[in-house]
Amino acid sequence: MTFHKITEQSSLHNDLDKKTTEELLRGINAEDKTVAFAVEKEIPKIEKLVDVIVDKMHQGGRLFYMGAGTSGRLGVVDASECPPTFGVPHGWVIGLIAGGDTAIRKAVEFAEDSKEQGWKDLEEYNVSTKDVVIGIAASGTTPYVIGALEQCNKNGIITGSITCNPNSPIDALAQYPVCPEVGPEFVTGSTRMKSGTAQKMVLNMLSTATMIKLGRVKGNKMVDMQLSNHKLVDRGVRMIKEEINLSYEKAKEELLTEGSVRKVIDKYKNKNK
Repeated sequence: MTFHKITEQSSLHNDLDKKTTEELLRGINAEDKTVAFAVEKEIPKIEKLVDVIVDKMHQGGRLFYMGAGTSGRLGVVDASECPPTFGVPHGWVIGLIAGGDTAIRKAVEFAEDSKEQGWKDLEEYNVSTKDVVIGIAASGTTPYVIGALEQCNKNGIITGSITCNPNSPIDALAQYPVCPEVGPEFVTGSTRMKSGTAQKMVLNMLSTATMIKLGRVKGNKMVDMQLSNHKLVDRGVRMIKEEINLSYEKAKEELLTEGSVRKVIDKYKNKNK
């Protein structure tokens, strides 16, 4: 199949520098509205990837995201949000970005061009066949990701990908490719826009569905969230009050003592059996 970088094609909107602020914002918004539909078409593929991640994590495996630039940053963000949201250890979901942590804030020149570095970064975590590695690259051609996925495949490690150009080299390498086709960007080639939004949506779906299936959500509540600020403590207290008949003050006392919403709810439900 022929591979064309749709994300690099010329914008459907011309003379951006001559448009009013409102025209620019409405144009961006019109393009953004198409992203969710592109992601929706990929749900069957996302489902398969979630199921294999859950299976591997049940076996003690981990989930790795890796990418460069915007794609790498999105993976790091999603990975870093799993512990506070779902109360899982920091080592369960790991985000790797070409150029290392410095690249999260500042672009590291040519970091993504090494086919060897991605696998070296994975080896530092002793990646194994229990794990799942997902390469994130809007272009579908990032050498840092390609090299890592090639080595993963050779070593029997499950691979997935999130790209935005169908039939890309990364799609061909990944065992579980996900490719929301969002089309040309509002600013030609600026894949931090629609492509980045699509990748973030897919990442939200992957991590959230995975954690729910691993039992990290009760009903529709984040019962294992970390109590890292007053807002989250208050949220936890209200969760407890919805489940069991306690005053606000007593629920807060129990929450701060037990350290998690789940523990408080389980404690009282077991007491009443």
